[in-house]
Amino acid sequence: MLVPAFAIILLFQLAGEVISRALHLPLPGPVLGMVGMVVALTSFPRLSAIVTPAAQGLLRYLSMLFVPVGVGIVANLHTIESHWLAISVSVVVSTLFAIVVGALTFTWVARLTGSRADD
Repeated sequence: MLVPAFAIILLFQLAGEVISRALHLPLPGPVLGMVGMVVALTSFPRLSAIVTPAAQGLLRYLSMLFVPVGVGIVANLHTIESHWLAISVSVVVSTLFAIVVGALTFTWVARLTGSRADD
């Protein structure tokens, strides 16, 4: 039962990639595939029952996907040491930018929906 579930997950990723490339969208294909999968899973509960065991298995081992990142950091430590200031500034600025954009978006949506602070 896991093979069909993985096939469904990969088909959604493929569909997102095809749509992204065909329409020259600035959004990555896997993100479009994920949005499509969320819509499909909420629309078809049976599909959710098929995909859930495979998704839980992937999530169980998600931390292993960070191992290549750690190896890449160690392998390029000399580059990181020589550009530490630029990397630090970009991390801090991008984090602050993401927080500000998130807060502004939240405020905009709250005003758009008519929500109050005490809701």
